[in-house]
Amino acid sequence: MMVGLLPMSCTDKGKTGTETTASSNSTMEIPALYERRGELAKAEEWVRTKEKVEELKKQIKKDPSDVKPRLQVAMIYLSEARITGEHPYYYPAILTILDGVLAMDYKNFEATTFKASVKMSQHQFAEARDLAEKARQLNPNNAYVYGVLVDANVELGNYEEAVAMSDKMQQMKPSLESYSRASYLREIYGQYPSSIEAMKLAVDAGLPGSEPYCWSKNTLAQLYETTGKLKEAEQQYNEILALRPSYAFALRGVARIHKARKEYDKALVTLDKAAAIMPEFSFHEEMAEIYALQGDKEKANAKYAEVVKMLDEDAQSGHAVDLELCKLYTQMGQFDSALKYGMKEYNKRPKNIDVNHALAWVYFKQNDIQKAQQHVQVALRTGSKDPELLQKAGAIELALGNAGPGNKLIAEAKKTNPRFTL
Repeated sequence: MMVGLLPMSCTDKGKTGTETTASSNSTMEIPALYERRGELAKAEEWVRTKEKVEELKKQIKKDPSDVKPRLQVAMIYLSEARITGEHPYYYPAILTILDGVLAMDYKNFEATTFKASVKMSQHQFAEARDLAEKARQLNPNNAYVYGVLVDANVELGNYEEAVAMSDKMQQMKPSLESYSRASYLREIYGQYPSSIEAMKLAVDAGLPGSEPYCWSKNTLAQLYETTGKLKEAEQQYNEILALRPSYAFALRGVARIHKARKEYDKALVTLDKAAAIMPEFSFHEEMAEIYALQGDKEKANAKYAEVVKMLDEDAQSGHAVDLELCKLYTQMGQFDSALKYGMKEYNKRPKNIDVNHALAWVYFKQNDIQKAQQHVQVALRTGSKDPELLQKAGAIELALGNAGPGNKLIAEAKKTNPRFTL
């Protein structure tokens, strides 16, 4: 999912009106910068980040009515949320800053667009789309807002609209951000070779060692993984870590390579390193899967319970996690709970292919094969060549007695990735 938005310049050259309204002290205060710990605190940019935030706070104190330094702090906090994974702290903090700006200037383009970005990251997709559309009405000539509209429409299942917004974004500003979105849309439509080429363009457009550059290389590595090219994926992960040793998602990637090679102990050690850097639930979910593969059900269940707790904490800060809980409970074999959370997400975005993919497998596990088929057909509607989806779709068709279509789907999955097995 493209919900972790890349930092982009959002300068609005067509300045909006200066309408002001009264605001409470709470929305005008600037929340503190969250203190980094461990490896992340050793990064060179951390000292500069702290100095910059202090400088901006002084500017705000000197002139509380100036929105520019407030917006700069919001941008820094958006970046820190991505780097540290401290989403439960940063997203409410950023919203506080942005609401303060909007209290002073309710038509402020940057604040509206950044708020849409935060809502995207919190998986509040419909609200994110509405805010981004409002921002586009304020300034239709800014590429950033089209990126948010791409992401929101993808998550809501409006894929044709997402393609239109992506095309518009690329016309306005070819960049790491626009190339990466084009790559994801090509992946959704089953075009893995061109998806990989577009992500290579995104990498080439980035500043080596920067967080967006590492994110792009990490996504490129994941595309290689999905298509069974483990050596190419491993190379990308190692190149990231050579530039940015604290990039936890690359460590997870290395762990996934170990897992694919059945080097489970090495995978767990690497995931421990990643989890020590960033409180990311998916690292712990990966550990649980490995414990299960090792036959240690007790450790797997304890780790799954830990992941549930992490997701609950995210939910308390405004992050919608129903799809994640659906997938998690499916892995745990708790299919009634999985269905409950899957349907909550489905009711919000019934056209999304990932939501239908997840629900199809829950119904399959509950032996409701007809409903499984209904949902998997929606999941396949973009022509996805995701090997996991294709193999599950094949299993559903075989369970219905449709040997021809079932075997064809499984053969297609093998074309994408000969290594992949359910």
